[in-house]
Amino acid sequence: MSYYGLSVLLGAASYGVLSAFAVNAYDKGYSLGEVVGTQLILGSLLCWGWVLLRKMVRTRRLKGDPAKLAADKAAHALTWKMRGTLLACGLPTMFTSLLYNEALHHISASLAIILMFQFTWIGVLIESAMTRRKPGAIVYVTLAVLLGGTALAAGLTEKGIGEFSRFGLILGLLSAVSYSLFILVSGKAVVAAPPAARTAWMTTGSMIGVLLIHPPVHLFNGNVTVELLGYALALGLFGSFIPPVLFAIGVPRIGNGMAGILGSVELPVAVAVSAIVLREKISLLQWGGVAIVLIGVAIPELSRRLARERTGMTASGNG
Repeated sequence: MSYYGLSVLLGAASYGVLSAFAVNAYDKGYSLGEVVGTQLILGSLLCWGWVLLRKMVRTRRLKGDPAKLAADKAAHALTWKMRGTLLACGLPTMFTSLLYNEALHHISASLAIILMFQFTWIGVLIESAMTRRKPGAIVYVTLAVLLGGTALAAGLTEKGIGEFSRFGLILGLLSAVSYSLFILVSGKAVVAAPPAARTAWMTTGSMIGVLLIHPPVHLFNGNVTVELLGYALALGLFGSFIPPVLFAIGVPRIGNGMAGILGSVELPVAVAVSAIVLREKISLLQWGGVAIVLIGVAIPELSRRLARERTGMTASGNG
């Protein structure tokens, strides 16, 4: 595997460990606002620290060439309109964090991540509705595989839907909808901006949104403990900082399709962490469902690659 593919793989795996830190924090008695709010504050600080570090390195490297230094500053400059757009693009991430973390109060961590992973097909439906174009046959095949795998992975075939909190199920699916919206808007918003700056501004937008919904009174009433800071730092590091940085390195080099396949490692990592760290019982049938979901994620990209190979073979044969 290439260095860039490994970057995407590790970034997705980082997302997979989040639920363990969040569940442990809630078990210690910390509230949703305290955990998510502190996470995004620290995550924003890490992102801005990365932006500042990169700026210092570039300035030092180009210090002897004023023309290149001026060109570099111009290339990294953002208007306030661009900044406002990126701040707004952080709001879907805010809703994803709040909905997903609230779902953890009602359903298991493994089920929550499986539901959130439904963004893979929800995004397709949203984009089809926006463009008013019907999905192709391969999309319907993919949806069928994903939904079947999800039913198995979630344990619905073994326990039935009545065994789960319906409120938790709804929250998990809504987190998938908000994450789908984030992918759609973030992929098209201010694409000319440097990846580090885009990540920092969007994370800041998420932080502002959460702090408006859950005012950070815990920062001033003495409820901020070393333990809470530890959980929040882990969540900020593995959720708001490491994945965006690694994705910014790898995705442009390997393409969105392969990034989607490699990024799906988040699901088995999250389920494995839930089983090992949180002691959740995951049956062999559920693991089979996880495998089917991963196959479903890979089907569109594999289909495109096969079509390109056939086109290439046809072209070479005609030549």
